Amino acid sequence: MKKVIGILAVALLSLTISCKDNKGEQKDEMHNEMSDNHTKYACPMKCEGDKTYDEAGSCPKCGMDLEAVETHNHSEANHEDGHDHGNNESTERTITQNSTKNTATSAILDAYFEIKNGLVADSKEKTATGGNSLIAAIEKFDMSKLTGDTHTKYMEIAESAKEHAEHIVKSPIDHQREHLEALSTDMTDLVALLGTDKVIYQDYCPMANNNKGANWLSEVKEIKNPYFGSKMLKCGSIKKQIN
Repeated sequence: MKKVIGILAVALLSLTISCKDNKGEQKDEMHNEMSDNHTKYACPMKCEGDKTYDEAGSCPKCGMDLEAVETHNHSEANHEDGHDHGNNESTERTITQNSTKNTATSAILDAYFEIKNGLVADSKEKTATGGNSLIAAIEKFDMSKLTGDTHTKYMEIAESAKEHAEHIVKSPIDHQREHLEALSTDMTDLVALLGTDKVIYQDYCPMANNNKGANWLSEVKEIKNPYFGSKMLKCGSIKKQIN
């Protein structure tokens, strides 16, 4: 009888220790999950790159409200070619055309043309330089005169354009071309929203974007296709002239 009681006592002790170990493991798993997935805050304009803050507030550079972003462990993320392509989809916006001869948009447009011309020349390096120029032009743009809906829409356009420019800076040329389509939409919307003093041509290539077609903006009337470069330099047509 004593032997049976002893065996039962040992079994009960083992079960108690096992339960404690399981609870400890569960706590560790919960702690790790919370550590890998928690809320941070960042500037929507990425004034300080990918810098994040632990608490909500205002960006110390531009004064905009910080937005919540979810940070998590990317150690097991699988990227086929090692490049983060981001979102290169075009955004549809409803904007009434502004015919104002506005010089304020010139620096941003010039940087865009630098990107476009780099792709025309099949030069990844020149295109990346244009991407850096666009980032700088957006960061230097004076938003103080923009109010209400115009300010909101500009911020939306600028944030999208800056994101595409950042990908263009670090991507191979085929991915640079992919981002040009959405970036061209951003620039078209920028001109529609704020106007420009430049004569600009909106061109179209029916074979770009996997034969779905895509637009781009050009400062010259002659067709020079940035989506295919030297392979099909003259492919495309002028859809309309702005200004």
